[in-house]
Amino acid sequence: MSTRPIMIMAGGTGGHVFPGLAVAKEICNRSGSVVWMGTRKGLEGRLVPEAGIEVEWISVSGLRGRGVFAWIIAPFRLALAIFQAFTALRRQRPAVVLGFGGFVSGPGGIAAWLAGSPLLIHEQNAVAGTTNRILARFSQRVFQAFPNSFPKNIDVELIGNPVRSEILDLYSSSEQVLPRSFADADRKPRLLIVGGSQGARTLNLNVPEALANLPETMNLDVWHQTGQGLEEARDAYAKHHIESRLSVFLEDMKAAYAWADLVICRAGALTISELTVAGLGAILIPYPYATDNHQLHNAKHFVSGGAGVIIKQDEFTPARLSEVLKQIFSHPNNVLSRFSERAHSQARPKAAESLAKACFQLAETHS
Repeated sequence: MSTRPIMIMAGGTGGHVFPGLAVAKEICNRSGSVVWMGTRKGLEGRLVPEAGIEVEWISVSGLRGRGVFAWIIAPFRLALAIFQAFTALRRQRPAVVLGFGGFVSGPGGIAAWLAGSPLLIHEQNAVAGTTNRILARFSQRVFQAFPNSFPKNIDVELIGNPVRSEILDLYSSSEQVLPRSFADADRKPRLLIVGGSQGARTLNLNVPEALANLPETMNLDVWHQTGQGLEEARDAYAKHHIESRLSVFLEDMKAAYAWADLVICRAGALTISELTVAGLGAILIPYPYATDNHQLHNAKHFVSGGAGVIIKQDEFTPARLSEVLKQIFSHPNNVLSRFSERAHSQARPKAAESLAKACFQLAETHS
């Protein structure tokens, strides 16, 4: 095994950073070493050093939604980022470079090609982002979480998304364990609402009113992660006399998933993958402004497998949500058990292991 490190390129949001951290942990568990390429401003700026991983910092940011001046100076910023990445590669001499897409992987992947470093990439979403579509043409191996994320002329391997080890603890390969049983008369059905790290105002306002429209006999146990809109959500629940447990953040997602019977959430790639591992059905409200509308495509894949329901944001009203909830909780054991089974059947729990193995294999080939 090579003593040179494996370099992981991931930055910006949790959708890129958390899969990278899951693979980093798997590599280290196999006696490998990891160095990270990222930015100080992204989520990786805090999480990666906390994980004890050395970081090579570069200066780069996304361009979507930026002003004209940002686009004018973009070529110069890109050139600087490529130079910084190339310098880091020459300094670290990684055995393999693994990119997770996003704006960090762009200059990092180009620098890897210029430096002659073996490159692997992984796409988390159902539609490949611009960076990965470009890098796929000169990467040694290309991996995807969902089928058909790349054009058909690209040789791609389907492995799923790397999921945090604590969430993987919820997975069982035994068909006897799932689907879950929801026939326990000693407790109410449990509804988990997850707005993500920033929260989702549309969930905070519409869910309480939708719950108020349900029959009194359809009494749910509600846990709502609100983000910074806690007070607004609390007022909405109080207005409609709905009992609920509210949290700004969910520090322990494993506990939250283990508690829930059904989830209402956005459709980020990592969220979808965690739902499949946890064997949980969901009502998905894709974020409509995500790049390339990838959340809608992620959601369609999940729902096409029979694991839940999509409500587009422009159709997400209290009346529409209460209608869907009535359909589900009129026959909760049948519907939720089917959702659970179908979600679990989509799980690919060995993604982090597969990527770690691929890195070691490529390192040996190019040693």
